[in-house]
Amino acid sequence: MRALKTFLAGLLAASALPAGAATLGGVDYATQYDFREFYNATDGKPFRVVLAGNPFPGLPPSQVADALLRQMQANKPRPTLTFTYDVPADAPHPDYRLVLVFNSARDLNADSVCAAGQMRARSATPGRMDVFAIYCRNDKALSQLTAWTDASGPDDPRVGQLFREAFAELFSEALGLRPQNGAPSIR
Repeated sequence: MRALKTFLAGLLAASALPAGAATLGGVDYATQYDFREFYNATDGKPFRVVLAGNPFPGLPPSQVADALLRQMQANKPRPTLTFTYDVPADAPHPDYRLVLVFNSARDLNADSVCAAGQMRARSATPGRMDVFAIYCRNDKALSQLTAWTDASGPDDPRVGQLFREAFAELFSEALGLRPQNGAPSIR
């Protein structure tokens, strides 16, 4: 009986998902990842986003970028941060940033994106947004994931849902990702 209840609860939860809900691929965290570091680096501050590729090639890139920035801000992670595309006049150190590579090449890896700015993309699939998201500190990838959803354009609510779900994983607060003894991370 208990197994049946669990199965029915799972079916009910799945039926509540909107059609074309975001799908997250493998998420990966570097040993150095620490949510507290992310929070302290971004709370009340601008957080730079770097875009590569255009998920909606039928629209002008500037229009897509503006709409994506609004979607990211509306679905931001917990710190009171402000997403921006602005590049600071003086290179920050450490240089924290979020890199979004749309329709990334299959062999692209996060460390080459953070270290060398290598961002190869392939052709977009119409009606689908596919993104490789990387949280960088200097030349090191601290966390990364892939995500995709069906979307008609950058203002589609499914894009916002994708960002909300992706940010919850990319900038995870999970206890299992924190140092076990509560001591500060040593870098």
